[in-house]
Amino acid sequence: MAAEIHSRPQTARPVLLNKIEGHSDAVNAAVLIPKEDGVITVSEDRTIRVWLKRDSGQYWPSIYHTVSSPCSCMSYHHDSRRIFIGQDNGAVVEFLISEDFNKMNHVKTYPAHQNRVSDMVFSLESEWVVSTGHDKSVSWMCTQSGSMLGRHYFTAWASCLQYDHETQHAFVGDYSGQITLLKLEKQTYSTITTLKGHEGSIGALWWDPVQRLLFSGASDHSVIMWDIGGRKGRTLLLQGHHERVQALRYLQLTRQLVSCSADGGMAVWNMDTQREEAPQWLDSDSCQKCEQPFFWNIKQMWDTKTLGLRQHHCRKCGKAVCGKCSSKRSTFPIMGFEFPVRVCDACFDTIKEEDRTPLATFHEGKHNIAHMDMDPSRGLMVTCGSDRIVKIWDMTQVVGCSLATGFSPR
Repeated sequence: MAAEIHSRPQTARPVLLNKIEGHSDAVNAAVLIPKEDGVITVSEDRTIRVWLKRDSGQYWPSIYHTVSSPCSCMSYHHDSRRIFIGQDNGAVVEFLISEDFNKMNHVKTYPAHQNRVSDMVFSLESEWVVSTGHDKSVSWMCTQSGSMLGRHYFTAWASCLQYDHETQHAFVGDYSGQITLLKLEKQTYSTITTLKGHEGSIGALWWDPVQRLLFSGASDHSVIMWDIGGRKGRTLLLQGHHERVQALRYLQLTRQLVSCSADGGMAVWNMDTQREEAPQWLDSDSCQKCEQPFFWNIKQMWDTKTLGLRQHHCRKCGKAVCGKCSSKRSTFPIMGFEFPVRVCDACFDTIKEEDRTPLATFHEGKHNIAHMDMDPSRGLMVTCGSDRIVKIWDMTQVVGCSLATGFSPR
């Protein structure tokens, strides 16, 4: 069922501790059980499984429960041992797990959506389960009565969700690339704002209620940090992935952001440093360096008897430039560009060697990562995806020793 990995390389990178195998279809979510050597998984194969580590060092299922429809997501509340499962048929099912993690009893089934549930959050404070679905809606239901409290529809599939338990604000990412901030109340809601910055569908969100920062990852391979608490519209762009970003986790203790992408890429971003906002791209009918016309500028092309050029943009200053005036490439981590990007020749000359010092580290998970969970107190991370494999990682080498209090890698 599971294999224990014994090798421990000395370089600073994630160390694979265990692999859990046995699912017959994609594993859509996996969470670490706090204070236990255990993992809960839900899968497209319609199973909910609780895996506990045995004396042999391998993980074996102590609970193996099959439901009527593929499991798309889950929300687990450890203190109450309540678990909510989102399904492909739109239902949300609540179970109560026993103290010894050997038994699971059905509590309620909530008719939350008309289509696949994409994400959900259970709030013990309000006794609500908030969920998003492919029926283009977010719904919030009372877990005491089982009744629907409210629903809001979007113009695109709602793909992911974060929830502020104290203020009852919900952040909903959708397939159009927008993030909507809603204030939820009993029987009503209000739309606060819409965040626009991604050029592809939102794949993951993470909300840090302490610093009031929202992080979003999308199919445009980028991560954006939104400074919600600052109320000045400040955003930071982070580019280092080569595929869709599908999982995020901000570690408040060490001020690091962990992001994972569909190709197995893992990035650890240092957010405890001065960063600059990437500039807005400027519009122009001609190169803002050499003033040669772009190909749609018919009048200037006719007047100067020249062929129009293709428009590019310098990632450092944002100016519209031609290929000749932007022939150089450079990293510029302070603006979030961890791999070489196009810069104009003038900006290239201003970038010093120390400006190219990386502010992130990149690692290979060697499997598709659709979901990730972390236990910062033990320095553990679990990843899962469409290859049906669950991997457990020791992250203490890459996210700081302060996370590893009381944790001894096996």
